[in-house]
Amino acid sequence: MSRRPDWQWPLVWAIAAKEWRDRLRNRWVLAVAVVFGAFALLIAYFGGAQSGVVGLRSTAATVASLTSLAIYLVPLIALLLGFDAVVGERERGVLDLLLSLPVRRAELLVGKYLGLAAALAMATLIGFGAALVPLARGMDAAAVAIYLRFVGTALLLGLAFLSMAVLVSTVARDRTRATGAAIALWFGFVLVFDLTLLGVLVASAGHSASLWAPYALLLNPADVFRVINVFGADALRSSFGLGTLLAQGWNAPATLYGAMAAWIVAPLGLALWRFR
Repeated sequence: MSRRPDWQWPLVWAIAAKEWRDRLRNRWVLAVAVVFGAFALLIAYFGGAQSGVVGLRSTAATVASLTSLAIYLVPLIALLLGFDAVVGERERGVLDLLLSLPVRRAELLVGKYLGLAAALAMATLIGFGAALVPLARGMDAAAVAIYLRFVGTALLLGLAFLSMAVLVSTVARDRTRATGAAIALWFGFVLVFDLTLLGVLVASAGHSASLWAPYALLLNPADVFRVINVFGADALRSSFGLGTLLAQGWNAPATLYGAMAAWIVAPLGLALWRFR
């Protein structure tokens, strides 16, 4: 008998396509795209209402406002999308059926992740991309590039949290525990991490903060996303109160995008190891 190849990519793509079609069938992609697009347009036109200004502002200011929204919304959507990818099918008895087929566990998990990632990518690109259409009339090429960078990094942020969601789904014993873990991850990375970092800075009176605080931001994909978008615009580097932490040049694009890639690959690698 001939030995089965280590990987059968057509099988992986078939699993991914099935996951993607399921999200299309239940209108998940459409719903998320509408949410992203609606919030993007509302913030673009009414983001300056508190200062008495309504209408499209500068692209940098619009992207800064959208970044604050995306930090809350994109991780939540990604966690909701993937937290039951494995544990949910195990509870429904579907996982045993899939594993009885001639498919490796790694192929199954990678296929499911790619399908979920495709659904998340479609919703993100359609939602935020559609908002670009009415805004593009007041943008030059540099402004469009800033907005497209925001959309691309928003997708990377979603993929990072999707990887964490898949890891939770492979570790959790049941769907209830997976739900709790996903909520804890969202609170931890989106709310608690920055408050804790700020508390440490205040308690230490900023002693040696320039040596460690900038690198601590790399431990949170949401902060990496914020730094890429907000501090990429010179006029806004001091708007979020972290301008003094960025004076050492540590925030090079290669470092930031490398950290984001690590947040995508590492949790998914742990999920593959656990699922095997």
